[in-house]
Amino acid sequence: ANTAAIITKPPASGEFVQYVGGFGDKLDFIPYLDSDQWLPFLIGAAGAALACGILAFLLSIPALRLREDYLAIATIGIAELLRRVTIEERGLVNGTRGLPGIPRPLGSLVEPDEYKFVIFGIAVVVLILVYIAVERGIRSPWGRVLRALREDELTTAASGKNVFAFKSQGFVLGAMIIGVGGAIYAYANSAISPDTFTHFFGTFIFWAMLMVGGSGNNKGAIMGAYVVWGLWTITLQLQGYTPAHPGPLGFAIPDAVQSRIFFIRDFLLGALIVVVLLLRPQGLVPEERRVSIWVERHARRLRRRGPAPAEQAGSPSD
Repeated sequence: ANTAAIITKPPASGEFVQYVGGFGDKLDFIPYLDSDQWLPFLIGAAGAALACGILAFLLSIPALRLREDYLAIATIGIAELLRRVTIEERGLVNGTRGLPGIPRPLGSLVEPDEYKFVIFGIAVVVLILVYIAVERGIRSPWGRVLRALREDELTTAASGKNVFAFKSQGFVLGAMIIGVGGAIYAYANSAISPDTFTHFFGTFIFWAMLMVGGSGNNKGAIMGAYVVWGLWTITLQLQGYTPAHPGPLGFAIPDAVQSRIFFIRDFLLGALIVVVLLLRPQGLVPEERRVSIWVERHARRLRRRGPAPAEQAGSPSD
């Protein structure tokens, strides 16, 4: 998100110099990207994906040699370290004040209040493209190796596969996809701050989406994102339904509950995870049985040819 914001904001403007603390005059080689064009999103998203991919590759060298549980602890620690760096660093990302005033791609198409529909359309298009690419990837020989690594790393290594190389490739690819998502988030909010990505919002909520929807399954990840984020946004809307300003049909939340709505949200999210793990541990959308795309193509060719001549003629006993 920070990378997309830095690339998209016009470096030569006085506003950028004010926000970035004098670092903008060193970035004059970056051309100004007009917010009324589609170019800012493409360059910003590509830059964010590239930055996240390079960082993930560098981090994968020491981190991916750890076991799954220690790898999770190490990545959480590294994420918090990077967040603290962005908080304390004022020359490029402006510390805790962040980077406001990020130009919005295609912002001239609609009024500011209706821009949410434009960014929603961009997000849907990106989601479809990423989904198709990842689905084809996991059905390829490369994807089958990654699934084999998940099930039994020792057997995969004994088959002659470079375990570290494949794990690093998957780690980098996931980081690049997250980078594109961060760019969309920055453009949607027109501002970015390190305080936005807390332990809960930046780490736990994504894990909850996978646990609820179904891990190892793209459809489950999408379903889990809708369910968890729906619970998140509903609680934000309920916060505005006060006795003085009731919601639809006169619905209102007492003031005593209003002050605790965020704690109730966290409780409901935790309860949702526990219920799903107890009643449906595979998630709302279980992982499907994967078949290679080459096997599917061969099966389609056989179906088009029809039954073999011997089968058409019947057996001698007939």
